[in-house]
Amino acid sequence: MSRYFSHINTAKNIIAQYKGEMPMAAWLKNFFSKEKKYGSRDRRSIASLCYNYFRTGNALITLPVEERMLAGTFLSASQTIDLLAEQKPGWADKMSLPLQEKLEFLKIDPVNIFSFNRFLGEQVEVAGFNKSFLVQPKLFIRIRPTRHSVVHKNLAAAGQAFEVINDNCLAFENGTKLDNLLELNKDYVVQDYNSQQVFNLLSFLYNAPGSLNVWDCCAASGGKAIMATDVLKNIQLTVSDVRASILNNLNHRLKQAAVKNYHSFIADLTLPNNVTSRFANKPFDLVICDAPCSGSGTWSRTPEQLAFFKSEEICRYSEMQKKIAGNVIASIRKNGLLLYITCSVFKEENEQVITYLQERFPVKLVRQELYKGYDLQSDSMFAALLQVKE
Repeated sequence: MSRYFSHINTAKNIIAQYKGEMPMAAWLKNFFSKEKKYGSRDRRSIASLCYNYFRTGNALITLPVEERMLAGTFLSASQTIDLLAEQKPGWADKMSLPLQEKLEFLKIDPVNIFSFNRFLGEQVEVAGFNKSFLVQPKLFIRIRPTRHSVVHKNLAAAGQAFEVINDNCLAFENGTKLDNLLELNKDYVVQDYNSQQVFNLLSFLYNAPGSLNVWDCCAASGGKAIMATDVLKNIQLTVSDVRASILNNLNHRLKQAAVKNYHSFIADLTLPNNVTSRFANKPFDLVICDAPCSGSGTWSRTPEQLAFFKSEEICRYSEMQKKIAGNVIASIRKNGLLLYITCSVFKEENEQVITYLQERFPVKLVRQELYKGYDLQSDSMFAALLQVKE
């Protein structure tokens, strides 16, 4: 029996067992930790089959699991794969075709991949976004200030291939290991290209005189807090999130990044008046609200979401976002700014939240932008900059 036949059967068993209760990456890690018989190449092959099964979304829903896995592998690959050559020899001469021609060969309409097209924002190009699920996103890093020469020197010495996106942003093949070449959070941070781009809305503050009082109110792992420190430079930083475990991880990361003299606290910002009085005497110049969201702009990294996400969650996230953003506005000074961010492409989490905030609170829209990642092998992000009225 071919080892590829074994890989396919194992992947089929995994898909039958996996119910979306945790990210696929975490589930696979647990699975392989118990199944010691699989070597690293076997694990990569099996994991790839699982992910490629989910990448086809709703387009091949009527086909057997094995056929969906193989079709997804064919569509996602840019070069010959031995497993596919063995299982589908008739596809071998089509492997190097452009994605659109592969889709036509298999008679697949890419618009059928994504089941939630009706929820997309008006700026999203539907076919392009749907096809992005068949392309593995790149790994993007942002180089920390003063670390450019170290980063480039170490990468060159190791012969590590990369693409220069701009002075601060480099792109690598997904799965590239950099830990042995560079110091994470000191030399660089792992941060998607468009996650870096959202700060362009604040470019007019980069050389602002004096110190800015900045609150990253949904700080999570701290990527935006570190970037605020790097690009805004002279800031008084406050960070918060809803759980102590999140803040513990954040504090560790900020220590690695040499971010000091910041204030952190735990808060559930969906609750009214939870923090307003805390900052009554020193309102913020800028609040960064990287709001909890569906993450739909990042699902090409986690294509299992195409199968397990429920549309009802969009409304739940939208209501949460309205509460959080609405509650923090009271902590911003007159003429101060709110930077609202999601990694969603759903209008209910993006444009409709901004419309709601303008209707209910004394804020005006400075600018909003959908940062499209589906043509760049990056995530799609939404950001809006609001100013509190005098």
